[in-house]
Amino acid sequence: MADTAITVEGAEKTYGDKKALDGLDLTVARGTVHGVLGPNGAGKTTLVRVLSTLLRPDAGRVEVAGHDVVREAYAVRLRIGLLGQHAALDEELGGRQNLELFGRLHHLGARRARARAGELLERFDLTDTGRKAVRQYSGGMRRRLDLAASLITEPEVLFLDEPTTGLDPRGRAEVWASVRSLVGGGTTVLLTTQYLEEADQLADRISVVDAGRVVAEGTADELKAETGGDRIDVTLRHAGQLGAAVALLPLTGVSVDADRRLLSAPVTDRMEALSGVVRALKEAGIEAEDVALRRPTLDEVFLHLTGDDRRVKEAA
Repeated sequence: MADTAITVEGAEKTYGDKKALDGLDLTVARGTVHGVLGPNGAGKTTLVRVLSTLLRPDAGRVEVAGHDVVREAYAVRLRIGLLGQHAALDEELGGRQNLELFGRLHHLGARRARARAGELLERFDLTDTGRKAVRQYSGGMRRRLDLAASLITEPEVLFLDEPTTGLDPRGRAEVWASVRSLVGGGTTVLLTTQYLEEADQLADRISVVDAGRVVAEGTADELKAETGGDRIDVTLRHAGQLGAAVALLPLTGVSVDADRRLLSAPVTDRMEALSGVVRALKEAGIEAEDVALRRPTLDEVFLHLTGDDRRVKEAA
């Protein structure tokens, strides 16, 4: 379809007796960021390698930018960019030299490679550092240069495989801003990540992958709603008032955490629930330290959908 950048139907890939992809289905709309979340070993990196023609699927139909990844692999490669988990830069060369090198490797020719390097250095705010050796770059600058290198051929579809692993918050924010700019210019981005905040910030839609299959898909808000919707949390000043508060508050399905003096309950009408709770507490003379509305985080969605009760890790 003209408005679809990536189509995956029943993709399978097996390593020995382990199925990395087990009938995976995925559709990505053009000009969007599509996030792929999943625990270690879920099949995320295998999926990216299949989509970028680095691996052949054992079964299924996989198309990128309207071309089959097996029968038309060369056509796919002309239309994609790939930013892997590890930088593909020469540490001793300058930023401009790296980009020109990538341009020559992609057969752009010397003149076009120089021009494209200049365009990308300016686009990623690296012009002033273009002559500096990459080993002198900060983590965020290095990752932005790596991202620029993946765009040397102006790809229609860009694969970002855990692009901010190991970066500090400033570096991650720099990469996020660059990704938003790319999508604003019409590039389609497939993003795999274990930084759940990253998917929440960037992705138009999210697919949760587990054991080689997509187990849930939707916007961040839709996935959060499936996990339980909105909740109200009430932290009391005195633990001895917990019982009275449970009896008096206009809430159902209340859970109690006595150690934290916390009451929590699902709500449907956020503002009505908030005003009702505040009014009931005031009328009963029950002191609250905090009353807050919240939605499930993507961490909670991730753990709920993958059945993983381990702490979510931020590194692959």
